[in-house]
Amino acid sequence: MSRPPANLVLGTAGHVDHGKTALVKALTGVDTDRLAQEKKRGITIELGFARYRPSPECTFGVVDVPGHEAFVKTMVAGAAGIDAALLVVAADEGVMPQTREHVAIVRLLGVDRMVVALAKADLADAEWRELVVEDVRELLAATPYADAEMVPVSAVTGEGLDALAAALVRCAEAAQGRRADGLARMPVDRVFAMEGTGTVATGTLWSGRLERGAVVRILPAGEEARIRSVEVHGEPVDAAEGGQRTALALTGAAVRRGRVRRGDVLVDSPAWDRSLMLTVDLHPLPDTGWSLEHGQRVRVHLGTAEALARIALFSDDLPAPGRPALAQLRLEAPVVARSGDRFVVRSYSPLTTIAGGVVLEPRPPKRKRLSARERDALGRLARGGAEAVRGAAALAGWQGLPDTVLAVVADCRGGAPADFAEIAWRHDGTIFAPEVAAEGEARILEAVAGHHRRRPLDAGAPLDAVRRSLPPRAHPKLADGLAARLASSAKLVLEGKTARLPEFQAALGPAEAQVAERIAEVLAAAGLEGPSTEELLARVGGGEAEAVLGFMAGQGRVRLVEDAFWVSADALDEASSRVAAQLAGRSGLGPRDFREVLPVSRKRLIPLLAHLDAQGVTLREPEGRRVPSCNL
Repeated sequence: MSRPPANLVLGTAGHVDHGKTALVKALTGVDTDRLAQEKKRGITIELGFARYRPSPECTFGVVDVPGHEAFVKTMVAGAAGIDAALLVVAADEGVMPQTREHVAIVRLLGVDRMVVALAKADLADAEWRELVVEDVRELLAATPYADAEMVPVSAVTGEGLDALAAALVRCAEAAQGRRADGLARMPVDRVFAMEGTGTVATGTLWSGRLERGAVVRILPAGEEARIRSVEVHGEPVDAAEGGQRTALALTGAAVRRGRVRRGDVLVDSPAWDRSLMLTVDLHPLPDTGWSLEHGQRVRVHLGTAEALARIALFSDDLPAPGRPALAQLRLEAPVVARSGDRFVVRSYSPLTTIAGGVVLEPRPPKRKRLSARERDALGRLARGGAEAVRGAAALAGWQGLPDTVLAVVADCRGGAPADFAEIAWRHDGTIFAPEVAAEGEARILEAVAGHHRRRPLDAGAPLDAVRRSLPPRAHPKLADGLAARLASSAKLVLEGKTARLPEFQAALGPAEAQVAERIAEVLAAAGLEGPSTEELLARVGGGEAEAVLGFMAGQGRVRLVEDAFWVSADALDEASSRVAAQLAGRSGLGPRDFREVLPVSRKRLIPLLAHLDAQGVTLREPEGRRVPSCNL
């Protein structure tokens, strides 16, 4: 026998007056109808909470929901965080309208475990019970709950309570608990003031861990509060973990202003944010009499929040009842969503549950139609895990996906691999789809090859040209990262501020060699009175003169002195040696002293001395220049 998960939430479901609250009281000893109006009217209006321990190894946080059709909104808020459902059907009445709607809701919310209690069994004889059992089986036949255990019980006589407890333990053993690691998120389902404690917010902690003294953000408002104390099932604890029914005593300016209410979400990380648009996998319910249409106004229930929205379909084909369709929900109020979240859609008026679905993109760009690439990426997101990571990266495109938000925008709660090599490429804290990285590398290699073809005398393509080979919207560090990756695989050579293909070597052709010879002749004749760039090109002529000059400079054969004039490297080296030899150890030197060694015009002497300063041949001092003795 497997051990049940440590933290499970059990939610009731069923038609009004079928005995949900009475059954919870019989199981737990807690009357979850705490409001005077509830006791007066005899129906549940608000969510009720209790702790239930059917065995030493199994503990449930119980959420008792209203069954009346007027309070389905509250029911959805309570059902949003449950791990298993206790469907209560009165044995003397059988399946009723809210029985069907509640089953549809828990199914849309992805609750995969259910136990059925045939309540008020003391009011039905054996023959009638059998008819009710058949009625329930027919309702559940086409759902994941077809094999749900069904137990006749009576809160009055105590019949079946032990059998129901055993069935719930078996249900718990098969259920999956929520993850306590990762980013914390708690949708708030109740807020109240307690004397001596202050404002208390309760909810099911969907994921992560919240501890006493921590600061949380209240979304969608974005304000902050501090946790004064934490309770789980009414008992003080240091911290609550994912899956636990949690009560947080909060303090802070936002709390004092009454800024915390049902529908808000308490989070611990800036990765969470508000959403006004969701890309979703929409699942219309069959047999509702409703069809989903483009632009249709609906009510979206996500977590404990409700928001009005417009449905934006991606194609002209209307989704058929019971068949999923990709769409966007354009929300009129913000919600806090994560890829993989389940939601419920109810009609605007009259109120009825008509659809549900799964969030694929929690903060998408606005789209009117889908490309084949986008449709494939959304399909990967729907599959979750490693595929979801790749899908989210593909949708992020050239901008990439910051890995700080990965847990929100990709449903990798089932475990994203530590090594992304086969799924995506991570660089500088950003994740890129493999196809983006591959296309980026191809663009860079083609840009470098194109530069080699256009300018065969350049040592390589400038890195700025490499960066411009990617689209303007690309992540600013993507080009450099891909160039480094190409260099590590020996597909590119990075030298200083240039990049070249490994097989490329700049070389002069016959025509360029003649130009180089003319340049060398002009500079040899000029000595240290070399021409400026414009003068040299004018004297040499030829369309390739500038490229040849750059090639010769790259080889070190010619040098541009302080952007002023060109000289041969031999002439410049000889001048440096002459100054070092003839003026070594002397100081307080002025231009006239240097002209005795370097007989050049003043126009050339000033930049020449600046060059010697830069090379360390001469040193500038307040009283003049000095030539160090070490140059001898």
